[in-house]
Amino acid sequence: MNGVFISFEGVEGAGKSTLIGSIRQQLDASAIDYLATREPGGNPTCERIRDLLLHRRELHISATAELLLMFASRAHLLEQDIRPALANGRLVLSDRFTDASYAYQGAGRELGFASVAAIERVVHPDLQPDLTLFLDLPVAAGIARKRHQQPDRIERETLAFFERVRDGYLRRIEQQPQRFLCLDASQPAAAVAAAAWSGICQLLQSRGLLLP
Repeated sequence: MNGVFISFEGVEGAGKSTLIGSIRQQLDASAIDYLATREPGGNPTCERIRDLLLHRRELHISATAELLLMFASRAHLLEQDIRPALANGRLVLSDRFTDASYAYQGAGRELGFASVAAIERVVHPDLQPDLTLFLDLPVAAGIARKRHQQPDRIERETLAFFERVRDGYLRRIEQQPQRFLCLDASQPAAAVAAAAWSGICQLLQSRGLLLP
């Protein structure tokens, strides 16, 4: 695979959507071709799974079923969109990837990292993001940012759940520090975007996708 794969991760309210929008503007201005996608979702089939997972709040979905549905969406998205784009030398931006399953289902739902790793080995044993931008923010601050928004099924979880999620992300960073760029999401959005773009430029320049 000759493309570049960048994922964006963060706790609730950290500002991933804002950051991704800013990065897309920078890429458009630099005339760099890219695929932007999200998890769960990203194509019609995966969006239907997203609807089940996030927007059907009346449904009871067990922790294990939630993990498997996340990976079902991921497997389809990889096959239909991400792997073909990378094979064609494109840049791929993903709003969340498997680190989210370690954080939300492995840590938040307390299924354990080993359970997530076992499914990861089936779905994409040969593929990791080249760079993962992690937007870190105290949980209470992130929840306060989203207090005026209608929460989805997962966003309705407890403060303790999201503390476990953040701890799960920090454990992933300890395990694979070379892949992560950690960003202080308490800073102004422009400062976060500037730090993120700097890290992305270094990667793209090393791959010949962006002139120094």
